[in-house]
Amino acid sequence: MELVILIGLQASGKSTFFHQYWAATHELVSKDLMRNNKNRARRQAQLVEAALQASRSVVVDNTNPTVEERASLIELGKLYGAQILGYYFQSKVSDCLERNQQRTGKARVPDVGIFATNQKLVPPSYAEGFHQLFYVKMADNSAFEIRAWTEVEVADG
Repeated sequence: MELVILIGLQASGKSTFFHQYWAATHELVSKDLMRNNKNRARRQAQLVEAALQASRSVVVDNTNPTVEERASLIELGKLYGAQILGYYFQSKVSDCLERNQQRTGKARVPDVGIFATNQKLVPPSYAEGFHQLFYVKMADNSAFEIRAWTEVEVADG
């Protein structure tokens, strides 16, 4: 059983990545699907816990930009004995803004949201409690490059 936490800017490819890699095997929990819920963080925790309680793997598809926002998810994963995996989406703000411009309706986020997330985005680390971490970079044709995590690479930017 896995708890997969996706980390990255809006329009960095997280949802597309979920659909390509886990849609058939993992439950999806995303605050984007809870637009009318007043306390989306609480509802997210309830849905993640329900999946883990039932021994089902789950992917949390949100920006998850800070250590604090990831901590409660990691604690839930530990509580239920899940393998906790983090996927950090390396992307340039300009690329995300460009992809976001191609979105329509509620899928499109205000540009200020991408800038705000970028300001608080902290790369994950094993010290947070992850069992495995990976870099993900969007390549051409909606393909993805996935690489093993190295703390040095994050420090070097």
